[in-house]
Amino acid sequence: MEARMEPTRPTSRPPDAQFDVPAIAVPRTSLDLYHQPGVRVTSESFLVGGRRFPIAELTHLQTARGPHDRLTLRAVLTTVAVLVGIGVALGYTGDLYQLPPAAYAGLGLAAFLPVGLAAAGHRWRPPAYELWGRYRGSVVLLFSSDQEREFGQVTRALIRARETARLGGLAYPPASESPYEPMG
Repeated sequence: MEARMEPTRPTSRPPDAQFDVPAIAVPRTSLDLYHQPGVRVTSESFLVGGRRFPIAELTHLQTARGPHDRLTLRAVLTTVAVLVGIGVALGYTGDLYQLPPAAYAGLGLAAFLPVGLAAAGHRWRPPAYELWGRYRGSVVLLFSSDQEREFGQVTRALIRARETARLGGLAYPPASESPYEPMG
């Protein structure tokens, strides 16, 4: 008998069909974005000073500078008050016209003392960097630091965590799972 041959199907798929993309990307576990003593930013939460803020509940993040150092402000105000008091006292006693020229130069230089104190205080004890955000309907101070580098690292990590949450919990975009490879 004659054997009838069935047409064979090709066993391999066309080259462009070999690229399998998962329909739903698998969410990853919590990813550490920043971790230093007292501060930790993960892809799910922001932990600082014993407080925990879920990333999904943080909105309207804003940076600001804190108030100036109280000691510096008090020193400047005290110096201004003393200098004004000296000027008023010399004006009422009439001794202002009998002062030698060196005393006028000293009073003029003393007028710049508050400016110098304010500049030195701002340099040695600058205002803190603050990160504010809306958490469960109220505006909350989330993080504060006087070190600009640390503040920048925490802020960037928190922004990355929010982007991660916006992607559905993925640490990287789905395209990074299986990169595109052009056909040979």
